[in-house]
Amino acid sequence: MFRLPLILALVTLPLMAAAQDSEMPDPDIPAEAPMTLDRLDTILNSLDENAQTDGRVWQLTIAGTPVLIITDPDNDRMRALSPVSDLADVQIDTLQRMMQANFDTALDARYAIAKDMVWSTYIHPLRPLEKDQLISGLGQVVNLVQTYGTLYTGGAMQFGGGDSGALQRDLIDELLKKGEEL
Repeated sequence: MFRLPLILALVTLPLMAAAQDSEMPDPDIPAEAPMTLDRLDTILNSLDENAQTDGRVWQLTIAGTPVLIITDPDNDRMRALSPVSDLADVQIDTLQRMMQANFDTALDARYAIAKDMVWSTYIHPLRPLEKDQLISGLGQVVNLVQTYGTLYTGGAMQFGGGDSGALQRDLIDELLKKGEEL
């Protein structure tokens, strides 16, 4: 009876401690201006000079990966997405691995399913979106596409308490074991 609360406490305690250690914003650094479509366009064109837009939707390529940015300024939303795989090609163990990654290694980007496709996506309110958040989010979207089937990582860090670290360690241990046979 007391095992579940104890387990939950043990799992969440490090997460809460990490949240307590986060730095407060420096009051001397001015906040960025709200994100506008014009500012978003400037940032996206700096990432890909061949980016195409109709004013609310952008198509660009980052590190060889196609990325679509869809905005809805009336509802203060921005979504970046990139196709990963046809859903019909995804096995249950791969789906499980994507969900594990969403918990601990995908970070701000996520694997998602829509219209019979697996997508890598980053969703954020538009106006408070800062330049570095956008660029980091786009990088994570691309990393999720490029590490699909291998590490399933957004690339910036790994949030503790999940399964990915152990799974990635299993791979290293397996490779080391194979190396012992040489």
